[in-house]
Amino acid sequence: MSTATTTRNADPLTAGQLPGYTTWVALAGSLLVAGMIDASLLGGFDPGTTAFLGAVIFLPVAYLVARVVQGRRAAADRLATNLVTGAFLLALLPLLSLLWETLSQGLPRFDVTLFTWSMRNVIGDGGGAAHALYGTLYVTGIATLISVPIGLMTAIYLVEYGRGALARGITFFVDVMTGIPSIVAGLFAYALMAIVFGPGTINGFAGSLALSVLMIPIVVRATEELLRIVPNELREASYALGVPKWRTITSVVLPTAVSGIVSGVILSIARIIGETAPLMIAAGFTNSINTNPFANPMMTLPVFVYDQYAHPGVDRIFYNERAWAGALTLIVLVMVLNLLGRFIANRFSPKTGR
Repeated sequence: MSTATTTRNADPLTAGQLPGYTTWVALAGSLLVAGMIDASLLGGFDPGTTAFLGAVIFLPVAYLVARVVQGRRAAADRLATNLVTGAFLLALLPLLSLLWETLSQGLPRFDVTLFTWSMRNVIGDGGGAAHALYGTLYVTGIATLISVPIGLMTAIYLVEYGRGALARGITFFVDVMTGIPSIVAGLFAYALMAIVFGPGTINGFAGSLALSVLMIPIVVRATEELLRIVPNELREASYALGVPKWRTITSVVLPTAVSGIVSGVILSIARIIGETAPLMIAAGFTNSINTNPFANPMMTLPVFVYDQYAHPGVDRIFYNERAWAGALTLIVLVMVLNLLGRFIANRFSPKTGR
């Protein structure tokens, strides 16, 4: 059979197409060449250098092969796909590295003792972060109780009632609060407690006030955006039935946006639960369990991690282990909060269909 007959009988849908494994073969070959160059010319094999050189070799090789077989447009599309995929992997790399380092360093001390013992009268090995875990739950919980109602009602006012200079002023100050440094929030809480209760007042409630300053603008912004995307037709239908505005907000608008509001609240909690600087100023340091947020300093997990790493004793390894275990505990707490938020959002979001 002649070549012309073979070309004429070829399937037009598959002609000029690269096999699906081409990308993987080109990538493996590029990494192999990069490894050889790294080992022979750059003084020794290094995984990071090999990956970088492999990407530099792979991108033009994949483009040229696709250009020859598939044409210019398909080659450009493949190049864009490879660049986007590479950017995604590059962004994922620090996260995976952080998780791996935290797990490998924190798991040896992620035990029962960590959650049942404090650092009272502990020097060197032993002890735990029970006092810091109590403090984190108290401080963050009180900050949430303060911030969520204020942020929610502020967002409702801006969306449903706010007009004119007052609404614009509130929006401006919310934007300003979103960008203030966390240390300023700690200084504000410390100064406020000193004015009200006297100089040197440091306790868990002061830390909650500092975190509230950081949390309120996040709740306002997240809730405001969700309330604005609720269709106006729902409000108008409620008004047409004679339902007053406040009842429309509580019975129609908020239930429609509840899943997004819960997600915003969870994000705001995740934002503040790892803050260190304001709590160092407002909540202070202690090695003992304190369950009264209105009296005496209260340790939190971020401050515990900082203290263990920055002020170690003679046997530094034990302090580093406790610091990594505290960091792992913070990551677990954020993960649990996100899972809880997803559950609440799915449970209470509006259901469609029958």
